[in-house]
Amino acid sequence: MTTKGVHDGSLVLYGTSDEVRRALRMQAARHGRSTEAEVREIIAAAVVPAQRLLLGDALATLGRELALSDDDIAALDAVRDRTPATPPTLP
Repeated sequence: MTTKGVHDGSLVLYGTSDEVRRALRMQAARHGRSTEAEVREIIAAAVVPAQRLLLGDALATLGRELALSDDDIAALDAVRDRTPATPPTLP
């Protein structure tokens, strides 16, 4: 999601070495972007996941990593609260 035309702040990096600034300018040129655009791309790639986290996939991965057996799952199922959730009351 972009915010074209909306100014929501600036980012200033202090203490960046000449070597890093030169490398950033060269990388931006290779990608055909301004240095500022390159920095935006680098930050976005670092903090925005390539795909959204799917809860079912995450839980399945967790189960595999913990090596849960069918008996473990049955034990968890036996003690889980089966009380239906109460819908919220909206004002």
